[in-house]
Amino acid sequence: MTHHVIYDGNCNLCTTLVQLLEILDQGHQFNYIPMQDQQGLSRFAVTPSQCNLGMILIDGNQPENRWQGSDAAEEIGRLLPAGEIFVAAYRGLPGLKWVGDRIYEQVRDHRYLLFGKRSTPYQSVYPSCCNIEGNRQ
Repeated sequence: MTHHVIYDGNCNLCTTLVQLLEILDQGHQFNYIPMQDQQGLSRFAVTPSQCNLGMILIDGNQPENRWQGSDAAEEIGRLLPAGEIFVAAYRGLPGLKWVGDRIYEQVRDHRYLLFGKRSTPYQSVYPSCCNIEGNRQ
């Protein structure tokens, strides 16, 4: 089963997390589309304004199944080996999901200030689309 992760290819934090997922998953479950790839976004009817609300995870087998923001992060975690138990505990503790959602929103809204911005979008070694000039470093 493939999932498409739409991430901010200009965000240092976002690209570091994509690189970590690339190592953990090695392209088995996830491929990646930077938000800067307009052709890639259009394949899934995703608009730039939707990207402003955070990363997006799309089920490759059922593209109508989508998660965004902290929900996408949780679903990615759940799909990783042994991740389901940790995500279930996180979701099950009263108030923790609410706090996690607020932290995600703050990081999302201030990611360039907190972590810096790349001069060119990062293009994953496991791309869903290959339509932008990118940098794999």
